Parts: sequence; structure tokens; C-alpha cells
Amino acid sequence: MTTAAARGSMPLASHLREARTRAVRAASALAIGVVVGYAISDQVLEILRAPIEQIAQTRDASLNYDSVTGAFDLRLKIALITGAVLSAPVWLFEVLRYLAPGLTRRERRYTLGYVLAATVLFLVGASFGFALFPHMVELLTGFAAAEDTTILTASTYVDFVLKTIVATGIAFVMPVLIVLLNALGIVSARTLRRSWRVVVVAIVLFSAMVTPAADVLSMFLVALPMAALFGAALLIAQLHDRRRGRRSRAPA
Repeated sequence: MTTAAARGSMPLASHLREARTRAVRAASALAIGVVVGYAISDQVLEILRAPIEQIAQTRDASLNYDSVTGAFDLRLKIALITGAVLSAPVWLFEVLRYLAPGLTRRERRYTLGYVLAATVLFLVGASFGFALFPHMVELLTGFAAAEDTTILTASTYVDFVLKTIVATGIAFVMPVLIVLLNALGIVSARTLRRSWRVVVVAIVLFSAMVTPAADVLSMFLVALPMAALFGAALLIAQLHDRRRGRRSRAPA
């Protein structure tokens, strides 16, 4: 019996004990990350507030709280988000280690490759989103007349920034999902080739939505790497389909 098979036949009680152990480790890492996140929440908020201060140089603009506990709630939200990001290597490692015994060596190799690629691409996309959100704030608040006052609710503003960063990060992970769907036999390279125009239009529309309308350079800086990643995913899918075709035609 192989090691993977031996681990796969682990009794239910042992599975539960291992799950509890790894959950405790992941929760401990998250708790430490939240504490660190709370400690640096002021610095994080200063970074997020920078576009508002830039707008305030030309007209009235401020970040406001709509309740007595608003400031504390916002710091807690920032702490939770920061803690989840800082502790991600630990809890992601614990999840993978818990799932690994039930996978074959090849499945473990593929799973690790997909997770690493998705993580790197998400971080790259999130970095793009983080660099773009000040321009988006400036553009969207610029529709107000010069004599108007821009009053932003702090929690809503932070949610907007978070959604922008996460959405851009997820968009950059899409090529990994395409490769995974192709590896599972759900999407073929031929289907991807036929729909490339639709994909390119979707990429351009997404880039236009997350960048200032007047800043064409920023739009291309987002669209070009996304299009290149889709091209790489299509190439990998083609190579995989050819290899699968050769195996299916090979004599038994």
C-alpha cells in the first residue's frame, strides 16, 4: 500500500483531529495577523485617504463616519482584511496539507502549481487595482460641480477600494481558471479560439471600467497584460489538447 493510500484510509477520528489541529494553527495565524492589522490600521487608512486629501486641495472633500462606533468599526474591518492577507500563507498551507494525503503525487503537483500561479497572478492584479483606485476616485468625484462638497462615508469608501482591488485581482486569475477547466475537459482550446474576440472585448470593457475614462494609457496597462495572460492560457490549452489527442490515438 502506498503512503497516499495509507493516509487516504485514515480513520474518521484521525481526520477530525488533523482538521482541528490545522484549523487551530490557521486561526492562530489569523488572530496574530488581525492584531498586527489593527496596529497598522492608521497607516493603512492614511494610504486610502490620500486621494481624498488630493481632492480637498481644490474643493471641499472629507471622509466621514455615520455613527458613534464608525471609526472603531472601520479600524476593525481594516484589521480583519489585513490579518487575512498577512496570514494567507499559513492558512493556505494548512488547507493544502490537509487535502494533500487524499491526492496522488500527480494531483498534488498540479494542485500546487495551480495554487501558486493563482496566488501570484492575484497579487499582481491586486497591485494593479491598488495603483488604479486613486485615479478612479479622482475621476468619479470629478463629476461633482466645483461648488459642491464631496462627503464620503468611510465604510462605503473602503468597501469601494476593496472591491476594486479584489475585482482586478480576480480578473488576473481567470487564465488559471481557463487552464484548469481545460485540464478537466470542460473547455477545449478550439472553443477558446472561437471566442477570443468576445474575451478581448470583455477585457477592454473591464479595463475601461476600472481606469479613468480620459486615461487611455492606464486602460492599456491593464488590458495588455490580461490579454497576454489569456493568450498564454490559450497556448497551454492547445498544447494540452494536442497531447491528449496523441494519447487517445496511440495504440493500446
